[in-house]
Amino acid sequence: MRDDALVALLLGGSGATDAARGLLRDGGLAGLAGLEAADLLPLGQGSAARLLAALELGRRIAAAWPPPGWRIRTPADLAEHLVPAMGHLEREELRSVLLNTKNVVTGMVTVYAGNLAGSPVRIGEVFRDAVRRQAASVVVVHNHPSGDPSPSAEDLRITRELAEAGRLLDIDLLDHLVIGHGRWVSLRALGAL
Repeated sequence: MRDDALVALLLGGSGATDAARGLLRDGGLAGLAGLEAADLLPLGQGSAARLLAALELGRRIAAAWPPPGWRIRTPADLAEHLVPAMGHLEREELRSVLLNTKNVVTGMVTVYAGNLAGSPVRIGEVFRDAVRRQAASVVVVHNHPSGDPSPSAEDLRITRELAEAGRLLDIDLLDHLVIGHGRWVSLRALGAL
């Protein structure tokens, strides 16, 4: 089912399809998720409440990740989940995905939430929870608010430093993923690791 049809179902009533298309016109679902209650009041209290409840449920489902026992076999396993969750963030975030010896995800930690241009990275902060939780390996993930997942020179430098720190701590850096709008890049696949 298309996005506008789903939103129209939530809105209900006559003109729901046109209203849904109007809400999605500028920013799609990510733009819709960024709207506040006051922005939705012209739709009517019932429609606004249903839409806000659906958006909140979506956020809670995303926050409940990772599912128990989920094993990462390829970078795509992780990216397929994180592109919708991180691809349209307005600020850069860096997350550390913790894995055990069988590459089962044991947790995910948001290490930094930065500004529009980026976030400063302290190597120790990236590995802090991995050490505490005795992770065997990590995958570092960050988004580019611009939407272009092409790694910057800074991304490549940080990746090298993270890999070296991981070797010293005996915690493998399996990959560094850069998330954009609907796209992602694996720095391991690019040869940066």
